[in-house]
Amino acid sequence: MRFQLPSVLTINGSDAVGEAGLGVDVHTISAMGGRSLVAMTSLALRTGREEVVFHDLQPHLVADQIEAALFDSKPKAVKVGLVRLPETMLLVSRLIAGLPHRVMAPSIMTSEGKLLLSTEEVSAWMKHLLPLSNLLILRVREAEIMLGRTISSDEQMLQAAMELHALGAGAVLLRGGHVIDNYLTALLYDGEKHSFFTSRNTSGWQRHGVSGAMTSAITVRYAMGDSTEQAVANAHSYVHSRIVYAVSPSKGTYTMRPADIYNNFLSLLAAHYTKAHDVVFYASMLCVSPRYLQYITDKVVGRSPKQIISDYLMQESRSMLMCTRFTIQEIAIRLGFSSQAQFARFFTREQGTAPQAYRHSLSVSE
Repeated sequence: MRFQLPSVLTINGSDAVGEAGLGVDVHTISAMGGRSLVAMTSLALRTGREEVVFHDLQPHLVADQIEAALFDSKPKAVKVGLVRLPETMLLVSRLIAGLPHRVMAPSIMTSEGKLLLSTEEVSAWMKHLLPLSNLLILRVREAEIMLGRTISSDEQMLQAAMELHALGAGAVLLRGGHVIDNYLTALLYDGEKHSFFTSRNTSGWQRHGVSGAMTSAITVRYAMGDSTEQAVANAHSYVHSRIVYAVSPSKGTYTMRPADIYNNFLSLLAAHYTKAHDVVFYASMLCVSPRYLQYITDKVVGRSPKQIISDYLMQESRSMLMCTRFTIQEIAIRLGFSSQAQFARFFTREQGTAPQAYRHSLSVSE
Protein backbone atom coordinates (compact mmCIF):
# COMPACT_ATOMS: atom_id res chain seq x y z
CA MET A 1 0.00 0.00 0.00
CA ARG A 2 1.36 3.43 -0.93
CA PHE A 3 0.13 5.32 2.14
CA GLN A 4 -0.72 3.86 5.52
CA LEU A 5 -1.94 7.06 7.17
CA PRO A 6 -5.63 8.02 6.92
CA SER A 7 -6.07 10.84 4.41
CA VAL A 8 -7.83 13.99 5.61
CA LEU A 9 -8.85 16.76 3.23
CA THR A 10 -9.00 20.33 4.49
CA ILE A 11 -10.66 23.04 2.41
CA ASN A 12 -9.79 26.34 4.00
CA GLY A 13 -8.22 29.76 3.76
CA SER A 14 -4.62 30.48 4.61
CA ASP A 15 -2.47 33.28 5.95
CA ALA A 16 1.11 34.14 5.15
CA VAL A 17 2.58 32.97 8.46
CA GLY A 18 0.71 29.70 9.08
CA GLU A 19 -0.92 30.80 12.34
CA ALA A 20 -4.44 29.96 11.18
CA GLY A 21 -6.31 28.17 8.41
CA LEU A 22 -4.41 25.63 6.31
CA GLY A 23 -1.18 26.04 8.26
CA VAL A 24 -2.80 24.95 11.52
CA ASP A 25 -4.81 22.25 9.73
CA VAL A 26 -1.77 20.61 8.16
CA HIS A 27 0.22 20.73 11.39
CA THR A 28 -2.62 19.24 13.45
CA ILE A 29 -3.47 16.52 10.94
CA SER A 30 0.17 15.42 10.78
CA ALA A 31 0.67 15.61 14.55
CA MET A 32 -2.36 13.37 15.12
CA GLY A 33 -1.26 10.72 12.64
CA GLY A 34 -3.12 11.70 9.48
CA ARG A 35 -2.05 12.54 5.95
CA SER A 36 -3.18 16.00 4.90
CA LEU A 37 -4.68 16.91 1.54
CA VAL A 38 -5.33 20.61 1.02
CA ALA A 39 -7.40 22.96 -1.09
CA MET A 40 -6.88 26.69 -0.55
CA THR A 41 -9.93 28.93 -0.88
CA SER A 42 -8.57 32.30 0.17
CA LEU A 43 -5.31 34.01 1.12
CA ALA A 44 -5.31 36.50 3.99
CA LEU A 45 -2.65 39.21 3.89
CA ARG A 46 -2.06 41.68 6.69
CA THR A 47 -1.60 45.15 5.21
CA GLY A 48 -1.14 46.96 8.50
CA ARG A 49 -1.19 46.37 12.22
CA GLU A 50 -4.95 45.68 12.24
CA GLU A 51 -6.21 45.45 8.66
CA VAL A 52 -6.35 42.09 6.87
CA VAL A 53 -7.25 41.79 3.17
CA PHE A 54 -8.61 38.55 1.72
CA HIS A 55 -7.85 37.41 -1.81
CA ASP A 56 -10.39 34.73 -2.74
CA LEU A 57 -9.40 32.14 -5.32
CA GLN A 58 -11.67 31.72 -8.29
CA PRO A 59 -14.21 28.91 -7.78
CA HIS A 60 -12.77 26.73 -10.56
CA LEU A 61 -9.30 26.87 -8.97
CA VAL A 62 -10.68 25.64 -5.66
CA ALA A 63 -12.60 22.89 -7.46
CA ASP A 64 -9.47 21.83 -9.37
CA GLN A 65 -7.55 21.43 -6.09
CA ILE A 66 -10.31 19.29 -4.57
CA GLU A 67 -10.56 17.12 -7.66
CA ALA A 68 -6.79 16.59 -7.62
CA ALA A 69 -6.93 15.56 -3.96
CA LEU A 70 -9.81 13.17 -4.61
CA PHE A 71 -7.94 11.65 -7.56
CA ASP A 72 -4.78 11.19 -5.52
CA SER A 73 -6.38 9.63 -2.45
CA LYS A 74 -9.90 8.96 -1.25
CA PRO A 75 -10.08 11.02 1.96
CA LYS A 76 -11.68 9.37 4.95
CA ALA A 77 -12.82 12.75 6.28
CA VAL A 78 -12.99 16.36 5.14
CA LYS A 79 -12.98 19.66 6.99
CA VAL A 80 -14.51 22.71 5.32
CA GLY A 81 -13.40 25.98 6.88
CA LEU A 82 -13.30 29.44 5.33
CA VAL A 83 -15.19 29.57 2.01
CA ARG A 84 -16.32 33.07 1.07
CA LEU A 85 -17.73 32.89 -2.47
CA PRO A 86 -21.24 31.40 -2.87
CA GLU A 87 -20.29 29.84 -6.23
CA THR A 88 -17.33 28.14 -4.57
CA MET A 89 -19.61 26.84 -1.82
CA LEU A 90 -21.85 25.23 -4.42
CA LEU A 91 -18.93 23.54 -6.19
CA VAL A 92 -17.46 22.33 -2.89
CA SER A 93 -20.80 20.85 -1.81
CA ARG A 94 -21.04 18.83 -5.04
CA LEU A 95 -17.48 17.53 -4.83
CA ILE A 96 -17.48 16.40 -1.18
CA ALA A 97 -21.03 15.04 -0.94
CA GLY A 98 -19.84 11.44 -1.25
CA LEU A 99 -17.11 11.59 1.40
CA PRO A 100 -17.87 9.62 4.58
CA HIS A 101 -17.17 12.23 7.29
CA ARG A 102 -17.79 15.94 6.69
CA VAL A 103 -16.88 18.49 9.37
CA MET A 104 -18.13 22.02 8.70
CA ALA A 105 -16.50 24.96 10.48
CA PRO A 106 -17.57 28.03 8.50
CA SER A 107 -15.26 30.64 10.09
CA ILE A 108 -17.89 33.36 10.12
CA MET A 109 -15.71 35.44 12.43
CA THR A 110 -12.20 35.49 13.85
CA SER A 111 -11.28 34.74 17.47
CA GLU A 112 -11.13 38.51 17.97
CA GLY A 113 -14.72 38.93 16.72
CA LYS A 114 -13.99 40.31 13.23
CA LEU A 115 -16.62 39.23 10.67
CA LEU A 116 -15.24 37.25 7.74
CA LEU A 117 -18.49 36.56 5.87
CA SER A 118 -21.26 38.87 4.74
CA THR A 119 -24.94 38.19 5.39
CA GLU A 120 -25.30 36.88 1.84
CA GLU A 121 -22.32 34.56 2.28
CA VAL A 122 -23.65 33.22 5.59
CA SER A 123 -26.97 32.44 3.86
CA ALA A 124 -25.14 30.64 1.06
CA TRP A 125 -23.20 28.60 3.64
CA MET A 126 -26.43 27.56 5.29
CA LYS A 127 -27.94 26.59 1.94
CA HIS A 128 -25.06 24.69 0.33
CA LEU A 129 -22.79 23.34 3.07
CA LEU A 130 -24.65 23.15 6.38
CA PRO A 131 -26.92 20.28 5.20
CA LEU A 132 -23.85 18.19 4.30
CA SER A 133 -22.30 18.34 7.76
CA ASN A 134 -21.89 15.24 9.85
CA LEU A 135 -20.70 17.71 12.47
CA LEU A 136 -21.25 21.47 12.38
CA ILE A 137 -18.85 23.43 14.60
CA LEU A 138 -19.64 27.04 15.48
CA ARG A 139 -18.74 29.60 18.07
CA VAL A 140 -21.83 30.75 19.94
CA ARG A 141 -21.44 34.21 18.39
CA GLU A 142 -21.45 32.62 14.93
CA ALA A 143 -24.61 30.69 15.75
CA GLU A 144 -26.17 33.99 16.81
CA ILE A 145 -25.41 35.40 13.35
CA MET A 146 -26.82 32.34 11.60
CA LEU A 147 -30.01 32.28 13.64
CA GLY A 148 -30.44 36.02 14.18
CA ARG A 149 -30.83 36.00 17.94
CA THR A 150 -28.88 36.20 21.19
CA ILE A 151 -27.70 33.00 22.90
CA SER A 152 -26.87 33.58 26.55
CA SER A 153 -27.85 30.48 28.54
CA ASP A 154 -27.55 26.70 28.52
CA GLU A 155 -31.16 26.41 27.41
CA GLN A 156 -30.67 28.84 24.54
CA MET A 157 -27.53 26.98 23.43
CA LEU A 158 -29.48 23.74 23.32
CA GLN A 159 -32.37 25.38 21.44
CA ALA A 160 -29.91 26.81 18.91
CA ALA A 161 -28.26 23.42 18.40
CA MET A 162 -31.64 21.77 17.89
CA GLU A 163 -32.60 24.42 15.32
CA LEU A 164 -29.33 24.00 13.43
CA HIS A 165 -29.90 20.25 13.43
CA ALA A 166 -33.39 20.79 12.05
CA LEU A 167 -31.86 22.90 9.25
CA GLY A 168 -29.86 19.88 8.11
CA ALA A 169 -26.75 19.63 10.29
CA GLY A 170 -25.93 16.21 11.70
CA ALA A 171 -24.40 16.77 15.11
CA VAL A 172 -23.73 20.31 16.34
CA LEU A 173 -20.85 21.52 18.51
CA LEU A 174 -21.33 25.04 19.88
CA ARG A 175 -18.23 26.52 21.47
CA GLY A 176 -17.37 29.58 23.50
CA GLY A 177 -20.53 30.31 25.41
CA HIS A 178 -19.86 32.49 28.48
CA VAL A 179 -22.75 30.93 30.38
CA ILE A 180 -20.88 30.57 33.69
CA ASP A 181 -18.74 33.42 35.02
CA ASN A 182 -15.04 32.91 34.18
CA TYR A 183 -15.78 29.69 32.30
CA LEU A 184 -16.21 28.83 28.64
CA THR A 185 -19.05 26.47 27.85
CA ALA A 186 -19.40 24.09 24.91
CA LEU A 187 -22.38 21.97 23.89
CA LEU A 188 -22.44 18.82 21.77
CA TYR A 189 -25.85 17.82 20.40
CA ASP A 190 -26.28 14.79 18.13
CA GLY A 191 -29.98 15.03 17.38
CA GLU A 192 -31.00 12.92 20.37
CA LYS A 193 -28.77 13.60 23.38
CA HIS A 194 -26.58 16.48 24.42
CA SER A 195 -23.58 17.14 26.67
CA PHE A 196 -22.19 20.35 28.13
CA PHE A 197 -18.48 20.93 28.73
CA THR A 198 -16.73 23.78 30.53
CA SER A 199 -13.19 25.12 30.78
CA ARG A 200 -11.84 27.84 33.03
CA ASN A 201 -8.90 28.62 30.72
CA THR A 202 -10.82 31.19 28.70
CA SER A 203 -7.72 32.91 27.34
CA GLY A 204 -6.14 29.63 26.25
CA TRP A 205 -9.14 28.34 24.33
CA GLN A 206 -9.67 31.71 22.62
CA ARG A 207 -6.11 32.07 21.35
CA HIS A 208 -5.60 32.59 17.63
CA GLY A 209 -5.57 29.22 15.83
CA VAL A 210 -6.93 27.09 18.68
CA SER A 211 -10.40 26.78 17.13
CA GLY A 212 -8.90 25.62 13.83
CA ALA A 213 -6.73 23.05 15.61
CA MET A 214 -9.77 21.69 17.45
CA THR A 215 -11.83 21.25 14.26
CA SER A 216 -8.90 19.65 12.43
CA ALA A 217 -8.27 17.28 15.33
CA ILE A 218 -11.93 16.20 15.32
CA THR A 219 -11.73 15.56 11.58
CA VAL A 220 -8.65 13.36 12.02
CA ARG A 221 -10.35 11.34 14.74
CA TYR A 222 -13.34 10.81 12.43
CA ALA A 223 -10.90 9.50 9.80
CA MET A 224 -9.54 7.08 12.40
CA GLY A 225 -12.98 5.62 13.02
CA ASP A 226 -14.17 7.50 16.11
CA SER A 227 -17.82 8.20 16.74
CA THR A 228 -18.79 11.86 17.02
CA GLU A 229 -18.60 11.82 20.82
CA GLN A 230 -15.26 9.99 20.79
CA ALA A 231 -13.85 12.32 18.13
CA VAL A 232 -14.75 15.42 20.13
CA ALA A 233 -13.38 13.96 23.38
CA ASN A 234 -10.09 12.82 21.83
CA ALA A 235 -9.62 16.08 19.96
CA HIS A 236 -10.34 18.05 23.14
CA SER A 237 -7.66 16.10 25.02
CA TYR A 238 -5.13 16.76 22.25
CA VAL A 239 -5.84 20.49 22.04
CA HIS A 240 -6.07 20.85 25.81
CA SER A 241 -2.69 19.28 26.49
CA ARG A 242 -0.71 20.25 23.40
CA ILE A 243 -1.99 23.76 22.70
CA VAL A 244 -4.20 25.38 25.35
CA TYR A 245 -2.02 24.51 28.35
CA ALA A 246 1.19 23.78 26.50
CA VAL A 247 4.26 25.98 26.73
CA SER A 248 6.45 27.25 23.91
CA PRO A 249 10.10 26.15 23.91
CA SER A 250 11.06 29.41 22.22
CA LYS A 251 10.01 31.61 25.15
CA GLY A 252 11.43 32.05 28.62
CA THR A 253 14.69 30.71 29.96
CA TYR A 254 14.00 26.98 29.79
CA THR A 255 15.36 24.78 27.01
CA MET A 256 13.57 22.64 24.43
CA ARG A 257 13.91 19.45 26.49
CA PRO A 258 12.10 20.71 29.65
CA ALA A 259 9.31 22.15 27.49
CA ASP A 260 8.95 18.82 25.67
CA ILE A 261 8.78 16.88 28.92
CA TYR A 262 6.24 19.30 30.39
CA ASN A 263 4.00 19.12 27.32
CA ASN A 264 4.25 15.31 27.24
CA PHE A 265 3.33 15.26 30.93
CA LEU A 266 0.15 17.21 30.14
CA SER A 267 -0.67 14.87 27.27
CA LEU A 268 -0.32 11.86 29.55
CA LEU A 269 -2.39 13.57 32.24
CA ALA A 270 -5.20 14.24 29.76
CA ALA A 271 -5.16 10.57 28.76
CA HIS A 272 -4.83 8.95 32.19
CA TYR A 273 -6.25 11.30 34.84
CA THR A 274 -9.31 9.07 35.35
CA LYS A 275 -7.13 6.24 36.66
CA ALA A 276 -3.77 7.66 37.75
CA HIS A 277 -3.34 10.50 40.24
CA ASP A 278 0.20 9.87 41.49
CA VAL A 279 3.36 11.60 40.30
CA VAL A 280 5.32 8.33 40.20
CA PHE A 281 3.05 6.97 37.45
CA TYR A 282 3.60 9.96 35.15
CA ALA A 283 7.33 10.16 35.87
CA SER A 284 7.65 6.49 34.98
CA MET A 285 5.72 7.00 31.73
CA LEU A 286 8.10 9.86 30.88
CA CYS A 287 11.18 7.79 31.83
CA VAL A 288 12.32 10.38 34.37
CA SER A 289 12.46 10.39 38.16
CA PRO A 290 9.70 12.08 40.20
CA ARG A 291 12.32 14.53 41.48
CA TYR A 292 13.32 15.48 37.92
CA LEU A 293 9.68 15.90 36.89
CA GLN A 294 9.29 18.19 39.90
CA TYR A 295 12.30 20.19 38.67
CA ILE A 296 10.82 20.44 35.16
CA THR A 297 7.34 21.65 36.17
CA ASP A 298 8.76 24.10 38.70
CA LYS A 299 11.11 25.50 36.05
CA VAL A 300 8.43 25.80 33.37
CA VAL A 301 5.31 26.90 35.27
CA GLY A 302 6.36 27.27 38.90
CA ARG A 303 4.14 24.45 40.14
CA SER A 304 4.74 20.91 41.34
CA PRO A 305 3.48 17.85 39.39
CA LYS A 306 1.13 17.07 42.26
CA GLN A 307 -0.37 20.57 42.09
CA ILE A 308 -0.84 20.25 38.33
CA ILE A 309 -2.57 16.88 38.74
CA SER A 310 -4.79 18.28 41.49
CA ASP A 311 -5.67 21.33 39.39
CA TYR A 312 -6.66 19.10 36.48
CA LEU A 313 -8.84 16.90 38.71
CA MET A 314 -10.46 19.94 40.28
CA GLN A 315 -11.25 21.42 36.89
CA GLU A 316 -12.97 18.19 35.83
CA SER A 317 -14.69 17.88 39.23
CA ARG A 318 -16.17 21.38 39.07
CA SER A 319 -17.26 20.83 35.49
CA MET A 320 -19.15 17.64 36.39
CA LEU A 321 -20.71 19.22 39.47
CA MET A 322 -21.83 22.25 37.44
CA CYS A 323 -22.92 20.72 34.17
CA THR A 324 -24.05 17.13 34.84
CA ARG A 325 -26.54 15.30 37.04
CA PHE A 326 -24.04 12.63 38.10
CA THR A 327 -24.18 11.78 41.78
CA ILE A 328 -21.12 12.49 43.91
CA GLN A 329 -20.35 8.77 43.91
CA GLU A 330 -20.59 8.60 40.11
CA ILE A 331 -18.24 11.56 39.78
CA ALA A 332 -15.80 9.94 42.18
CA ILE A 333 -15.79 6.74 40.11
CA ARG A 334 -15.43 8.60 36.80
CA LEU A 335 -12.44 10.52 38.13
CA GLY A 336 -10.67 7.42 39.41
CA PHE A 337 -11.07 7.84 43.17
CA SER A 338 -11.30 4.67 45.23
CA SER A 339 -14.40 5.87 47.07
CA GLN A 340 -16.83 8.74 47.40
CA ALA A 341 -15.25 9.57 50.76
CA GLN A 342 -11.77 9.86 49.22
CA PHE A 343 -13.10 12.17 46.50
CA ALA A 344 -14.98 14.28 49.08
CA ARG A 345 -11.83 14.69 51.18
CA PHE A 346 -9.80 15.71 48.12
CA PHE A 347 -12.40 18.17 46.86
CA THR A 348 -12.97 19.73 50.28
CA ARG A 349 -9.24 20.18 50.82
CA GLU A 350 -8.79 21.88 47.43
CA GLN A 351 -12.03 23.88 47.26
CA GLY A 352 -12.67 24.62 50.90
CA THR A 353 -16.17 23.15 50.73
CA ALA A 354 -17.67 19.69 50.21
CA PRO A 355 -18.79 18.60 46.70
CA GLN A 356 -22.49 18.57 47.57
CA ALA A 357 -22.28 21.98 49.24
CA TYR A 358 -20.43 23.35 46.20
CA ARG A 359 -23.13 22.05 43.84
CA HIS A 360 -25.84 23.46 46.11
CA SER A 361 -24.16 26.88 46.12
CA LEU A 362 -24.32 26.92 42.31
CA SER A 363 -28.05 26.20 42.27
CA VAL A 364 -28.69 28.86 44.91
CA SER A 365 -26.69 31.50 42.99
CA GLU A 366 -28.76 30.82 39.88
